[in-house]
Amino acid sequence: MKKPIHLRVNGLERELEVSTRATLLDTVRDQLGLTAAKLGCEMQVCGACTLLVNGKPVSACSYLAADADGAEILTTEGLANGDRLHPLQEAFMDWGALQCGYCTSGFLLTAKALLDENPRPTEEQIRDYLAGNFCRCGCYGEIMQAVKKAAGL
Repeated sequence: MKKPIHLRVNGLERELEVSTRATLLDTVRDQLGLTAAKLGCEMQVCGACTLLVNGKPVSACSYLAADADGAEILTTEGLANGDRLHPLQEAFMDWGALQCGYCTSGFLLTAKALLDENPRPTEEQIRDYLAGNFCRCGCYGEIMQAVKKAAGL
């Protein structure tokens, strides 16, 4: 069964038709070609599929696209402002916080949600907020430093 939905993705209005069983991750990747978010564990525990829905991080691997009807969606592709990278993207590059890149999108979007809520978090608050994201390369120290840099800490 198909359902029409309306989304605002990275600032652009989008009208889509989705299966009632389609995940937001599959919809964003397959219908919109925005492939930064990855399918990792399919169980909401790794964070590789994280997207922001109305400013909040969600596990897009299990979030139904039909449930996002009317929502504002941000993907990593929407972080940059034209040719200017978002401060988090710059900081991740500066600190080498993106070895293989598989987890990077989820960390970037989760960190953005944190800094939108709390622009000057403590190290403990950063660690707690990012706890649902896993980096298989072990870049946790670099990721922490990058988020702190983006926060001006």
